[in-house]
Amino acid sequence: MKQTFEIAPWHVATHKWDPEDKRLQESMTSLANENLGMRGFFEEGYSADHMQGVYLGGVWFPDKTRVGWWKNGYPKYFGKMINAVNFMKLIIKVNGEQLDLAKQTPKDFKLDLDMKRGVLEREFIVEIGGTEMYFNFERFVSATQKELVGQRLHIKNRGTNDAKVEITSMIDADVYNEDANYDEQFWNVLNKSANGEHAELTSMTKKNDFGTPQFTVGMKTTSKTDLDHVGDGTDEKDAYNNFAGTVAAGKEVNFEKRTVVVTSRDFDSQEAIEKHLDELSEKLDGQSFDDLLEPHVQEWADRWVKSDVEIDGDDGAQQGIRFNLFQLFSTYYGKDYRLNISPKGFTGEKYGGATYWDTEAYCIPVYLGVANPEVARNLLMYRYKQLDGAFVNAKQQDLDGALFPMVTFNGIECHNEWEITFEEIHRNGDIAYAIYLYTKYTGDKSYVLNEGAEVLTEISRFWADRVHYSQNKNKYMLHAVTGPDEYDNNVNNDWYTNLLCRWTLKYTLEILDEVDDKVAKKLNVSEDEKRRWKGIVDNMY
Repeated sequence: MKQTFEIAPWHVATHKWDPEDKRLQESMTSLANENLGMRGFFEEGYSADHMQGVYLGGVWFPDKTRVGWWKNGYPKYFGKMINAVNFMKLIIKVNGEQLDLAKQTPKDFKLDLDMKRGVLEREFIVEIGGTEMYFNFERFVSATQKELVGQRLHIKNRGTNDAKVEITSMIDADVYNEDANYDEQFWNVLNKSANGEHAELTSMTKKNDFGTPQFTVGMKTTSKTDLDHVGDGTDEKDAYNNFAGTVAAGKEVNFEKRTVVVTSRDFDSQEAIEKHLDELSEKLDGQSFDDLLEPHVQEWADRWVKSDVEIDGDDGAQQGIRFNLFQLFSTYYGKDYRLNISPKGFTGEKYGGATYWDTEAYCIPVYLGVANPEVARNLLMYRYKQLDGAFVNAKQQDLDGALFPMVTFNGIECHNEWEITFEEIHRNGDIAYAIYLYTKYTGDKSYVLNEGAEVLTEISRFWADRVHYSQNKNKYMLHAVTGPDEYDNNVNNDWYTNLLCRWTLKYTLEILDEVDDKVAKKLNVSEDEKRRWKGIVDNMY
């Protein structure tokens, strides 16, 4: 097995400059706070193979489906968390030569993700512009201020002569998704400006043909530096501030950049977004990088107090469990019930940043053990809020009740592999079981006796309509399903799926005996319906 990073209990770090593993390094050192995040790409740019990626939680685009052939019921689009406008961008020049580690070979290279503090640091020495320069980059995605990203750059002239250093701090909307089905760009720039230490850009996702919302996103950067401000500018798809100055031999220069990102998920107009950008930037401008970093580090400390698993005698296992928890908490920590967990979080484009049943099957049990109950409860609320979409999915198969999707942003199925989309229906039972786990583990029945009862009832209605009765066997059966291994399609009576169907109906009947009259009236489950569900429970194959 190839080892890319060093083994260290609290760090994902390497001292090896390895362009061959650049993409893997970027994925492994991604940062996020559930509201936004980015891969560990180099903010100064890199002209060789890499994958730039900035992503915004809940901001997505319905990319028109592209398949070799069409089957009935295929979703018309695949939703994806698109590559956002790049607010991280810095163009750095020394004596006129642009910093680009694809063209200059660094020495004393270090890349370090500090999982305890939630900070990514990179440092190296490089020959550039005829002199030797030291660079140190730091970044964090705030765990306490969801709109905030902080960057800090420290440069030292290690040569014997003065060096002219130029830094362009940019917001760049000229971005692409590698997985775009039709090689399209997804952002239209609405407004841009740059003045002094600030640059601002507002953009909107392009129109789509599927009736899903367009998203408006505003970004505002503040740059603070020892260098002189020498000008500003805007082009068709960017806004930027320019800084320059002479750094004497042996001397240092510092540069800070912080960005606030505001979206139409929280504000309903471009004007409101831009107003909040200005207000939030003004509030944060008086604080230093360290001022902004401190509460972020404290928040991570509080998370680790609740969750850390200590493993004596095996640093590799210790690093591994902490890395898994760090990535899980970066992807979601229960701040917003409108958001969920993509299988690859904010680390890249695979799986499109969408919600899968992995949340209920694998993630909720972990959160129940290592975080406050509200985290898991908000994930359950996410499904409740998307019941209308689940009704649509069931109707696509001409069935009653709710079928929660395999892949979604809004509750509507957008997975385009037919055998999984329409046959891997055990996901309905996984969601029901997550409700049971939350209730059993926390003792909190406020969800299961209200919103949860509605989810369970509609899932049960789907199961009751999806089964068929075999007179030959005197049993209820489920034919043409795909089990949880996802590779055996068109299976009759998959054990896991049949078991979950039976279990869900039984559990729902138990809960219906406990709900109050108001909830029971809303659910409107008849005695005939209950008897049919009981018959399936007693006679499931």
